[in-house]
Amino acid sequence: MIVSLTEWSARFLKAEKTGIGISAPTNEIPDLNVEDAYQIQLETIRSKIQSGLEVSGKKIGLTSKAMQQVLGVNEPDYGHLLNGMEVQNNGYIPRCRLIQPKVEAEVAFILKKDLHGPNITVDDVIEATDYVVASIEVVDSRVMDWKIKLQDTVADNASSGLYILGDRKIHLSEIDLPSIQMSLYKNGEFMNQGTGDAVLGNPATCVAWLVNKLNGFKGSLNAGEVILSGALSAAIEAKPGDRFSADFGDKLGKVSVNFE
Repeated sequence: MIVSLTEWSARFLKAEKTGIGISAPTNEIPDLNVEDAYQIQLETIRSKIQSGLEVSGKKIGLTSKAMQQVLGVNEPDYGHLLNGMEVQNNGYIPRCRLIQPKVEAEVAFILKKDLHGPNITVDDVIEATDYVVASIEVVDSRVMDWKIKLQDTVADNASSGLYILGDRKIHLSEIDLPSIQMSLYKNGEFMNQGTGDAVLGNPATCVAWLVNKLNGFKGSLNAGEVILSGALSAAIEAKPGDRFSADFGDKLGKVSVNFE
């Protein structure tokens, strides 16, 4: 490769810092494979940890069949969450914080036990989960104009940006995950809706997939981590001044965020 994986990580870090998008890695490396793309991601996370940030969890992307078909893949991908990414419920995001943000709504799992693959099942996930909350993920791409393939989004930490957690903590014995219904609003206007079974049939199935995938990279999920289990509906572009709210019904309630 003309540009090393470490140098690609540096490019993504610079893009995040400057707010100026870069060309997709696959434009220069057409044969970039997914494993190397994850190594670029991991190098970026190592750099951020060295700068003082801490891993607060993981996010799962491409959990819907529709998005998998768009990128020509047959499984999800994942990225890392860092403590500097969390925004308080109903909080404000500075316009300079992100490059080209989009908003998704999903169920977040907060773990009380470590999970190590392989062969993790949905029952294992349920047992290891402390509670779930409504959440908004603000995805962002350091690649110009979102012109990405699977390898590009993986290298870019699965297009992670920021995340917001709702206030209602619900134990999994109190809720049926596949039947969760969510409505997403932008500036008070209904945008779209989704259900829990839109993500591999069950958000907990997504978390089980993640644990088993991480095993291939000698990784795991740890007690206290936040796991964003996948968008229940299509992402909506965000502009300065926009307010988004996701309504998950009586049990999980609402979660909101504002763009300055």
